[in-house]
Amino acid sequence: MTVKLPRSHQRDSKRILVVDDEPRMIGFIRMNLELEGHQVVEAHSGIEALEMVRTMLPDLVLLDVMMPELDGFETLRMLREFSSIPVIMLTAKGQENDKVYGLELGADDYVTKPFGPRELSSRIKAVLRRADMPSTSPEQAVLKIDERLSVDFNRREVIVNGQHIKLRPTEYRLLYHLIENVGWTVPHDQLLAKVWGYEYRDEAHYVRLYVNYLREKIEEDPSHPRYILTERGVGYRFIDFKRKQEPNAT
Repeated sequence: MTVKLPRSHQRDSKRILVVDDEPRMIGFIRMNLELEGHQVVEAHSGIEALEMVRTMLPDLVLLDVMMPELDGFETLRMLREFSSIPVIMLTAKGQENDKVYGLELGADDYVTKPFGPRELSSRIKAVLRRADMPSTSPEQAVLKIDERLSVDFNRREVIVNGQHIKLRPTEYRLLYHLIENVGWTVPHDQLLAKVWGYEYRDEAHYVRLYVNYLREKIEEDPSHPRYILTERGVGYRFIDFKRKQEPNAT
């Protein structure tokens, strides 16, 4: 069974905040983003970046990890206390642990230095595409799963036991596609292609990490989920809430 949800749309030009303590790197990024029609604003420290997010209201942040005083990870942690703006980490570190740590703090993606203009552009487009998921029409705005859980597509949030919980853009997009295919198992590579983009088809850790994020927000016991079920070796399935409840699965 498929739940019909609306298609996405997005504007081409975005305001992008570039945060780096190296002027040459900012200049390189600015030149390439402005060639694509984006408006670029810049910050040279974590503290300056936090203030500019509040005042300039950018559509996306490119955040360098290795900065003095307040590094990118700590800046991101503080940013996530008041904003869900999409963030791409810029890092010279290629270790898997550093990448996962950034994602766990709330980054939407990362790009490892050195990188080319095409790679950066592709990552930005993918993250903006995820952030630009549309709302549903008014009659579809709130989908009631059961007495405990509802999804408000207009507000991009879940309602758990009457409490409204905001979803980050990627969490929302993942939930959107799982519910769109309610009752069916969605393979890992299909979720990666639909939620993150085709260039992410080998990044399996993204799916596992964000499924865990969603479970923390919607499940009564995330270690024994009742809504988002794992089909081992295949993918994930959102329980068919229009049928009889199924046994728990992990």
